Amino acid sequence: MSDGFETSGHLPDDLLERIRSRATAVDAENVFPDDDLAELREAGYLKILVPTELGGAGLGLAEATVLQQKLAGAAPATALAINMHLVWTAVAKVLRDRGIDDLEFVLTGAAAGEVFAFGISEAGNDLVLFGSDTAAHPRPDGSYAFTGTKIFTSLAPVWTQLGLHGIDTTDPDDPRLVYAFVPRSDAVVTRDDWNTLGMRGTQSRTTQLHGAVAPADRVARIVPAGPSPDPLVFGIFAAFELLLASVYTGIARRAIDLAVASAAARRSKRTGSALSQDPDIRRRVAGMGLAYDALPPQIASLSHDVDAVVDHGPRWFSLLSGVKHRSTTAAKQIADEAMLVAGGSSFFASHELSRIYRDVLAGAFHPSDPESAHATAATAWLGPLEA
Repeated sequence: MSDGFETSGHLPDDLLERIRSRATAVDAENVFPDDDLAELREAGYLKILVPTELGGAGLGLAEATVLQQKLAGAAPATALAINMHLVWTAVAKVLRDRGIDDLEFVLTGAAAGEVFAFGISEAGNDLVLFGSDTAAHPRPDGSYAFTGTKIFTSLAPVWTQLGLHGIDTTDPDDPRLVYAFVPRSDAVVTRDDWNTLGMRGTQSRTTQLHGAVAPADRVARIVPAGPSPDPLVFGIFAAFELLLASVYTGIARRAIDLAVASAAARRSKRTGSALSQDPDIRRRVAGMGLAYDALPPQIASLSHDVDAVVDHGPRWFSLLSGVKHRSTTAAKQIADEAMLVAGGSSFFASHELSRIYRDVLAGAFHPSDPESAHATAATAWLGPLEA
């Protein structure tokens, strides 16, 4: 966590409380939190990672991760949705910090009010950034037309630019991954199919691309298919994993706070004492605290390293996937324990912990998933599998 960083200048307490007050209805009605987005936009939150000279707040990734923890504590789905916009602005900043201005249009666009969505996920594509089932067709003017289906497209009702990737197989012996941004058009169809157990407010709907065109000046990168050391790939991986870990860490903190408040308020009929004095409850809360306390320092350390252009070499990918994995699994465990501390009332859908319990389940489905995180860690420590 950034030393001395004051979050209230970007997320005032009254704004967080208004966002929290709307979260229950957003979840119950399965709608996008339009009012949250409007207030966050007005507060300048969508451009926190944009340099000051381009009209933003000039924050680093380390500060953004702290803010996302706070926002997630108020409304997990809102934080996760906004996360995807922040990922692209973070990627643009990561590249800019390394002397690469290929995504400066993302920074200037965010400063001007554009909302960027993340269109990478595809059903069954466990290659993620290293492959795609979406076809990228080159056009004579340098633009690309994309045809395929993207899933889990957060911000679906409101985005103005969709950052995505597809594969150009013009040369079958040398397939290329194309990273680009497409605007909304008739060639982009957003399906109204987001009816999920949790994280309902993200409205991460399926997006169908029917020759959606990314103009030549919005084609950010063309790289060989497969694992790549390209700075754009690193930037996406770093920003996605760290900001995602921040959201689930913020959810975990809120679950602990609710459990602690419940333990203090509930009293034992047997002893007459507050449940905060019960040894079993105290042990549960202690376990939650021990798990949570390890998370913010890890996120802060790695985020500072990204901001400072520290070179961890090939270790970067296991470090980043590891912190995401630990954050999401710890958050789920903490939510489980918080439900038990709060008691039967938390089983009712109207209870905030009930929503948190459902929201936190989504963590397992974001890249890197548990299998990928373990495979990456095994490679880091044992070397690659032998052919």
